[in-house]
Amino acid sequence: MIQAAVAILRKDKRFLVCQRKKNSRYELKWEFPGGKAEQGESPEDCLRRELREELSIDIIEFNKSETRTNHYADGGIFEVTYFTVTRFSGKPINNVFEDIRWVSLAELKSLDVLEGNKAIISGLEEE
Repeated sequence: MIQAAVAILRKDKRFLVCQRKKNSRYELKWEFPGGKAEQGESPEDCLRRELREELSIDIIEFNKSETRTNHYADGGIFEVTYFTVTRFSGKPINNVFEDIRWVSLAELKSLDVLEGNKAIISGLEEE
């Protein structure tokens, strides 16, 4: 099982989502930013590292939302810890994705998202 940490970033009633690169695993699916933990890395440290690498931002405040195990049709099993990031510094820059977007909750629910994120998205509310 692969352990990962994921950020739910919200700003002005919009959520930051990222599109996986073409020709990558789960290509062109939309997801929340984050990634796989390195050996011995805590979910919190993983989240900080991944957001710096992927988006060039630093977390100031966050809350742990929940941890879920997601199973994919190709056999991938991911234990994902979701965090709600309430404050960060810097402006998100796309360092690794096909695209990044700030979207409304309605837009988010209409995107082709990773299967594992669907349950989290259904539990989100408008502010």
